[in-house]
Amino acid sequence: MNLSIIKAGGITMVPLSIIAVVCLAIIIDKLLTIRNFLKYPQSLIAVIENYKFDWQEFEIELNKIDKKNYFYAFFVIISSNKNNPIWWIESRAGDEAKILEQKFSKNLWLLETIATCAPLLGLLGTIFGMMSSFKIIGTSDIINPAGVSAGVAESLIATACGLVIALMAFWGYNYFSKIQNQLIDYLERLGTRLIDHIKIDNKVHEN
Repeated sequence: MNLSIIKAGGITMVPLSIIAVVCLAIIIDKLLTIRNFLKYPQSLIAVIENYKFDWQEFEIELNKIDKKNYFYAFFVIISSNKNNPIWWIESRAGDEAKILEQKFSKNLWLLETIATCAPLLGLLGTIFGMMSSFKIIGTSDIINPAGVSAGVAESLIATACGLVIALMAFWGYNYFSKIQNQLIDYLERLGTRLIDHIKIDNKVHEN
C-alpha cells in the first residue's frame, strides 16, 4: 500500500494497513498449503477405487506421495492399523481427519473477522474525514478548499481501502472453507473405501 495513500487516508489507515498485511499473509499461506500439501494422489486413488484391491500396490503408490501431504498422513494411519479391529481403525481415521481439518482451518477465523471489521474501520475513517471537513467549514469565515478536500479524500480513501480488504478477506474465507469441506469429503469417502477393503480381507480370512 502506497505511503502517500496511507497518509491521505488518516489515522484509521494504520489498523487497516495492519489487517491488510495479516489478511494477505493468511491467504498466501493457505494457497501454498494447497499447492504443496493437498495434491490429489490420482494413482493412489485409482488403486483404492479398484475392486481388485491389492495392499502391496497400495503401499507402493502411498510411498510415492510426499510425506507432508495430508492424504499421506490420513492413509498411513489406516494402513498401519489395518490388522486392528474395524472400530479402532475408524476411530483413528476419524481422529486424523479432524487433526488435518483443524490444521488447514488454522487462522481462517481471522479472515472472517477481518471481513467484518475492515468496512467498519473504513466507516470510522469516513467519519473522521468528514469531521475534519466540517470543522474547517464551521470555524472559518473563509472556506479553505484544500482543507475540505483533504478531509473528503481521507473519508473516501479509508472507506475504499476498508471495502477492498473486506472483499479480499471474504473471498479468501469462502474459498478456503470450500477447500476444507472438499478435503473432509474426500477423506471420508476414500477412508470408507479403504476400510471396506479391510472388511473384505477379514471376511476372506474368516472363511
